Amino acid sequence: MRKPAFSMYLHAMLIILFLLPTAGDMLAQNAMPAILPMKDRAELRDQWLDIRLKSVVPELMRRNNVDMWIIIAREYNEDPVVKTMLPATWLNARRRTILLFFDRGQNVEQLAIARYDVGRFFRKAWDKEKQPDQWQQLVDIITERKPKKIALNYSPKFALADGITHSEYEALMSRMPQDLRKRVVPGENLAIGWLETRIDPEAEVYPQLCRIAHMIIAEGLSEAVIQPGVTSTSDVQWWYREKIRELKLTTWFHPSVSVQRQQNTDANRSFASRPAARTIRPGDLIHIDLGITYLGLNTDTQQHAYVLRPGETDAPEGLKKALTTGNRLQDILTSQFKTGRTGNEMLHATRKQAITEGIVPSVYTHPLGVHGHGAGPLIGLWDQQEGVPGRGDYPLYANTAFSIELNAKVKISEWGNQEVRIMLEEDAFFDGETVRYLDGRQKDLWLIPRPSPNVQ
Repeated sequence: MRKPAFSMYLHAMLIILFLLPTAGDMLAQNAMPAILPMKDRAELRDQWLDIRLKSVVPELMRRNNVDMWIIIAREYNEDPVVKTMLPATWLNARRRTILLFFDRGQNVEQLAIARYDVGRFFRKAWDKEKQPDQWQQLVDIITERKPKKIALNYSPKFALADGITHSEYEALMSRMPQDLRKRVVPGENLAIGWLETRIDPEAEVYPQLCRIAHMIIAEGLSEAVIQPGVTSTSDVQWWYREKIRELKLTTWFHPSVSVQRQQNTDANRSFASRPAARTIRPGDLIHIDLGITYLGLNTDTQQHAYVLRPGETDAPEGLKKALTTGNRLQDILTSQFKTGRTGNEMLHATRKQAITEGIVPSVYTHPLGVHGHGAGPLIGLWDQQEGVPGRGDYPLYANTAFSIELNAKVKISEWGNQEVRIMLEEDAFFDGETVRYLDGRQKDLWLIPRPSPNVQ
């Protein structure tokens, strides 16, 4: 058995490993950052879970004036919140798993009304031999503690906060006495707050995830993968799938690779349909959308590459200026991040300023974390630029991550003033005061092939 000090040593070494690559270009440009073995990943994730349960849950319950929170799930039909509260070696809930938090003032009690302890995090509080009825055991525990408010995970706005099924809700409410039923309240803000809040150790590691994603993208958008005139966009998509698996990582969606080209920019294609596969050719503007999952967290990134024509050493100035316009739209959006603002407020302010500056904007930024399309305020949808009722009305909190996703339509003079759509997505962290990109953002187009400094 490893000594207890190992976990502290592992965490310290991880911080060093994760911060080194972002300190400069020496390591960043040449080597894939360290990716932990599966066992070490599990140990780290359980460390984080312990910290989160002891810090995030009490803060959220007190912020929302709730003294009891009950989360109910069944095996293979887990509440999204339950999935994030299970030990790393538990891939699913077992039978019916009921987790209960009760704020005793000095501490928040954590119980499992289940057949098993849930790891070291939730003590089993049900002996089936003494009380065969699991629901009655739960009601007895509630009655004994006399909570003022009992939060359950149901929400008409947020799917991630709507985890209790109809049958489970009915079963519980049918057992509860009338005076307890009156104390039941929606746990929407607890569920969203739990899922969206990043603790310090997670924030320290997140840049590493984004660095890994950036390096995977860079390799795929290079001559190591793409042979103009031969390689198709579908080929590149599947290369990304294979590469991610090769690194013992997963993706939370199938990568998207598309091209815009002179006389066929596809700038007005609806996002409701995936682009058809095309053979990549010189002069193409390539777009990639890719997200990886590692240590229970997700990335979501979109970047562009230009395929050099014979005789070219750089992309056309019009395309480079178009990317600069996309960067400016990013700046306008992130300048609107203020604690307490809703997603809709940030969307409206961003669009107003962008249009004033002559930018044709489309903003569809979303929270990021334990889910790719994560919990928190939506800042637009591609087909709802006027605002998103409900999910866009949720306020911005500190210590949250976002995928800054948007596009700007720009006319390219070299292409006869045809429009291209610069579609960008980079992951960022909001600390309550400022927004920082977790591993920078694309400011220059990738070139295929990469220019060699030794060949002219």
